[in-house]
Amino acid sequence: MRPRLHALTTLRFFAALHVVLFHMRVVGILPGGPWWYQNFASIGFVGVNFFFVLSGFILVYTYDGLHLSAAKFWWARFARIYPAYVLSLIVAAPFFFFAVHNLDLPFFAWSKEHFILACVLTLTLLQSWVPQAALTWNSVCWSLSVEAFFYLVFPLALLRSKKLSEKGLLVCLIGFWLASFSFACSYIHFHPDGIDKINSGETNLFWKNVLSFNPLVRLPEFLVGMFTGKLFLARSSEKQPGTTLIIAGLLGFAVVILLAPHIPNPILSVGILSPAFAAIIYGAAQQPKWTSFLAFPVLVLLGEASYSLYLLHSVVITRIFDSLSYWNRSLRIAGCLVAVIFISIIAYRLVEAPARRYLRPPKA
Repeated sequence: MRPRLHALTTLRFFAALHVVLFHMRVVGILPGGPWWYQNFASIGFVGVNFFFVLSGFILVYTYDGLHLSAAKFWWARFARIYPAYVLSLIVAAPFFFFAVHNLDLPFFAWSKEHFILACVLTLTLLQSWVPQAALTWNSVCWSLSVEAFFYLVFPLALLRSKKLSEKGLLVCLIGFWLASFSFACSYIHFHPDGIDKINSGETNLFWKNVLSFNPLVRLPEFLVGMFTGKLFLARSSEKQPGTTLIIAGLLGFAVVILLAPHIPNPILSVGILSPAFAAIIYGAAQQPKWTSFLAFPVLVLLGEASYSLYLLHSVVITRIFDSLSYWNRSLRIAGCLVAVIFISIIAYRLVEAPARRYLRPPKA
């Protein structure tokens, strides 16, 4: 059993918060602010990219070197993600069902026409394989459909990576990042949805949805995380440049934020930041002394509750914001953030963690 990397747990919270700020901007709760904040919030969807890279890293850190039973691994992953996933669907169900049956909204057009199929795909974590269905029911759940595929291929990917040297691991890491980049560049070059749709925020573009949500297209981000984890475990010395890697990763992230309005949306959404996130994760896993604040219990708790925060925030933020209409706008925004974080902690304590302990097999 390797020691827990509390810093990485805390980083999950900051990635989830970035996604929350993005959706608060999208729905008009927090649309303004200084230019740098607007740039930062406008690319909050890259928080999912961070999750994919981190997922690959953590799974390698946890399971590499063990005799891995695929069946036990898959059941452990099911116990980890599905209870909170179902909770988010239950919370989202009243609005989703009402909107599909009573409202004529373009966002729900496909779900309205294929209601039963949309429900089946979502409940079975298959919605991201159907471009028009990816955002159905609870829109953020598309990424769990993608993660489910990652979990399916992980045992084989881990087995195939065992014979790779450190050089081979680095080559694979770079190669899969370039694969992500090539997908985005191909979409921009061929613009199958129309050249005027490249930077569109429309949610019903077939090929844009393939690029953004298809598990095979997003797989390279997970593999970048896996190879980063393998490199971390293969390091020859404990004295690695953790701080340098964190700074390099943050600088790369800052450059992308600075240039965000000038970077085509497909490049932003499919893995451009994978190397920067990999560097931050590797560096934080080295646990430089100055990062010890990331292990503060309250921050670790927020990180542990970040999965529930991610799943529930898009369902509840608008309702909380509207319910605080008698407050001034700044207090409403602050109250909305505090409330959604509090709700995520309650969900983690009362649903997610107990269900995982109940369902998870011993030593899995």
